[in-house]
Amino acid sequence: MNTREQPGAYKSHQHLIEDASRHPEIWRLFAGLALVAVVVVTLNAILFATVVSLGPPGSAAAFLTGSSPFALLIVLASFIFATLGVALGARLFQHRSLSSIVGNQSIALRQFWRVLRALLILSFVILALPPYDLGEPLLVNLGWSKWLLLLPLSLGAVFIQTSAEEILFRGYLQQSLAARFRSPVIWMGLPSILFAAGHYSPATVGDNAILISIWALTFGLLTADLTARAGTLGPAIALHFFNNFAALLVISLPDNLGGLALFHLPYEASDADALRPWLFVDFVLMVVGWLTARLVLRR
Repeated sequence: MNTREQPGAYKSHQHLIEDASRHPEIWRLFAGLALVAVVVVTLNAILFATVVSLGPPGSAAAFLTGSSPFALLIVLASFIFATLGVALGARLFQHRSLSSIVGNQSIALRQFWRVLRALLILSFVILALPPYDLGEPLLVNLGWSKWLLLLPLSLGAVFIQTSAEEILFRGYLQQSLAARFRSPVIWMGLPSILFAAGHYSPATVGDNAILISIWALTFGLLTADLTARAGTLGPAIALHFFNNFAALLVISLPDNLGGLALFHLPYEASDADALRPWLFVDFVLMVVGWLTARLVLRR
């Protein structure tokens, strides 16, 4: 077995990395990532300057925290810059297309819908279970009428954000590393560590920063596993989309990316003790969601 072949359960990953394996030099990945960073930073700076100059007073703060519906829609939609950066980096340095990073489109779409449908069924089952006391009651944020009116735009924005992160971490990074290194410890582990580092924010979440980073590391490993088993990004995007739909559009924090949520938690992001039970629940639901996706892929 050469360095590009994948171990047993991950044979489908071999097809996903074929294009990257034609140009596996690690410098190509570094050059591509540098281009992604330039594209994201430059275009976000232009977007932020435009929002601040044209928006009402206080629009800068709302934009940074995603505290209003419009601000959060813009923040989530801006992740398209990362997808654009990956498309340019992959084309220029690996001579491959964005579609090759996603995998076979018809299979990816079919896997996406199958996993998402199973996760929605799972959510209804969980909602039917007896209620458990997790502290103070939720606070209404948007109300049903406004929430439903915004829902098509909200779903589109969340899809842009989640697919961009999967394309970058479980797509471009994972596949480029797998084309160069045989061990899953490298091509699953390194992107997951970077994903976790991006979620480390002690200034925002206080003492829960490490716990949230561990959550993100685990999420990265689980979605990397789904991608390697499926041979496309479809299932990983579905799990990520479902998770962020719940975390951003259903129940969110009032002071951090909560502008589009139907309900707010009665705590702020810095209330570490109050939020910790919710984090543990979220961790369990993440693992259950991954197991559900695994079962769907086996059928």
